[in-house]
Amino acid sequence: MKPVPHATTLRRAPVQRRSAERLTRILDACAGLLDEVGYDALSTRAVAQRAGVPIGSVYRFFGNKRQMADALAQRNLERYAERVTGRLKDAGAGDWRAAMDAVLDEYLAMKRTAPGFSLVDFGNQIPVGARQGEPNHRVADRLTGLLSGFLGRAPDEDLRRTFLIAVETADTLVQLAFRVDPQGDERIIAEMRELLRSYLGRVLD
Repeated sequence: MKPVPHATTLRRAPVQRRSAERLTRILDACAGLLDEVGYDALSTRAVAQRAGVPIGSVYRFFGNKRQMADALAQRNLERYAERVTGRLKDAGAGDWRAAMDAVLDEYLAMKRTAPGFSLVDFGNQIPVGARQGEPNHRVADRLTGLLSGFLGRAPDEDLRRTFLIAVETADTLVQLAFRVDPQGDERIIAEMRELLRSYLGRVLD
């Protein structure tokens, strides 16, 4: 079964498989419609129609479209963590360069291919254009827990601060790369990698 958002983002967490599958269809429909019509034109009724579920099924999980977008962002973060974890299985423990490449590559892949990701990603762009810090703290926290064991480092405040700086830097430069080119300007992305390697090499080596 695909991961569902953490229960705190939902009015009611799915218990049965059928309910979880319905939630997945709702979030898939939400993601697709975000790409097609944008956030402002998104409606719970349109999501219900796209998902093939009664409107009451949407309201069973979400009070409004903002809550639905938040749940999609949480699911994106869960899927992102799974993708990074999968990449690290083939990397040598302690190799922070391999970890950095996995973190960046999987984010860029989702940015380019995941429905709705360009508007929602991990929750920091709704309303459209907003750049709030809280989701980047959430990502840094998740990476600290995910990578500390792989790197052989304690998941302490120093490591979390390192990842927060890296995430904030990457976020800013990725946004720039995708403003310059809808698929992400490769020269800006390459410069970002070099910048992050320099910073992380000083802190993690």
